Amino acid sequence: MSVADPVPKQVHFRKLSGYDFYRDVLGSPKYVVAPMVDQSELAWRILSRRYGAQLVYTPMINAKIFSLNSSPKHRDKFFDTTHMEEGGPSDRPLIVQFCANDPDQLLASAQAIQDHCDAVDLNLGCPQEIARSGHYGSFLQDEWDLIYKLVNTLHTGLRVPVTAKFRVFPTVQKTVSYARMLESAGAQILTCHGRIREQRGHNTGLADWSKIRAVKEAVSVPVFANGNISYWEDVQRCLDETGADAVMSAEGQLYNPALFAPAASTVADASGITTSTLTKRTYGEGIYVPHAELALEYLGIVKSLKTKTALSAVKGHLFKLMRPALSRERDLRERLSKISGPGAIDQYIEVIEEMKRRMERDAMEATAKSTDELATIEPTMGLKVIPHWLAQPYFRPLSHSHPEGSLVSRPLYIALIPEPTNTALHP
Repeated sequence: MSVADPVPKQVHFRKLSGYDFYRDVLGSPKYVVAPMVDQSELAWRILSRRYGAQLVYTPMINAKIFSLNSSPKHRDKFFDTTHMEEGGPSDRPLIVQFCANDPDQLLASAQAIQDHCDAVDLNLGCPQEIARSGHYGSFLQDEWDLIYKLVNTLHTGLRVPVTAKFRVFPTVQKTVSYARMLESAGAQILTCHGRIREQRGHNTGLADWSKIRAVKEAVSVPVFANGNISYWEDVQRCLDETGADAVMSAEGQLYNPALFAPAASTVADASGITTSTLTKRTYGEGIYVPHAELALEYLGIVKSLKTKTALSAVKGHLFKLMRPALSRERDLRERLSKISGPGAIDQYIEVIEEMKRRMERDAMEATAKSTDELATIEPTMGLKVIPHWLAQPYFRPLSHSHPEGSLVSRPLYIALIPEPTNTALHP
């Protein structure tokens, strides 16, 4: 460089934190779709945003497996950067979630995708047996020194913020101390799932919103509340009772991707045409779209993408979306279950178009009545069941035993993981 050459300017990158990040980068989202293994993939994220979701997480990525091979062919199976769709303009805001127990592997994996997302989340909540055997998720929650190092390594080593999703402890005091530790390690958003580690499967039970409120009151970073969100009315109730900055939904949103779309809103389809009031129904303050229409819209997204969508994800979504009708239309259920291999998407479309015709027939017979009038009462739980042609939550009775501090003001129900299913929907 000659003396006449200008001295290059040193660029200083300012990483936003806490509420600055929540507001200026994420846009102050209130409605958040959870990270779900094999279920919050790109196609589902696009559909979710069309129906009110303001922030979506990727499925959990195992940092150990991701870091073993740096080839695009290997890593694109988990997060496809080759086609530039994942993390692209239509896939923001986006948070990528990892599970890990090794800080170096976690950092290397997160650095590989940090330019394709708005933040990296650490999974501290998965309660499944695979997390126990893999030593990650909620099975790290007694190793606070390790967790601190995992979070802090990302905090100091990434250009984007780190966030953390965790489960509560049996006591409020320990839950609050845990949350404060995560904040001190550098987590810029905390997602608090109000269930303890043992609450899974048939012992899922209710999430404890009072513990989420205690966390919110104890930390200075944004807090997302997770648990007990099945209807639109649950969203505001949760925000009011917890004081949280946003509500995150997993299974509730899988059954009804319009969960975050209030009845007063308009919903645009892929062509930008507002969904007709004739094809959707209101129930309470939420909207419920015919599940066959949602399924066809989802498959249209899958077909439009260069990024590959796993057939296991597609089948899982279709069975959840159309669950209310598949128990009645058993021939279609049988056909869906047997589809596989090349041409599967077109075969799915053929079956769902037939489902749509049958559901339109059933809906036509009930056009004179409102959804509230058509809702029936489930005898064992006393809950209203929405007409079977509409996407809706799925419930099962709770056991009579409840964990310490569980909500007694909430109805005794919980969203059920349907068949066929993935057992890792609660990262």
